[in-house]
Amino acid sequence: MNSDKLVYVKKHVSGSDVIIAICDYELIGMKIVDNEKNISIYVDPFFYQGDLLTIDEALKLLSQATIVNLIGKNIVEAVVKLGLVLKETVVEIAGIPHVQLVNMGVD
Repeated sequence: MNSDKLVYVKKHVSGSDVIIAICDYELIGMKIVDNEKNISIYVDPFFYQGDLLTIDEALKLLSQATIVNLIGKNIVEAVVKLGLVLKETVVEIAGIPHVQLVNMGVD
């Protein structure tokens, strides 16, 4: 399925929050600028560059997270395909898909 596509995955813990940051490996260190939307994002190695995993391996870690930050075509397409994210909620920055999810703890 997604065994040949690699992503960087980094886990951050802040108080009771567990943040899982995942980016397509080729985006690490890039500054993505969308002049049309007047927005930019830096794919900061400090935030994203942890373990280099396959997408399938990375997806297994999402259940640990209270906050998820994803950037890149491969990882975002994978979470949309699994039904974890609605395609309509994906934000594109200069054509690069970006998603943030927060578990509010509401049942």
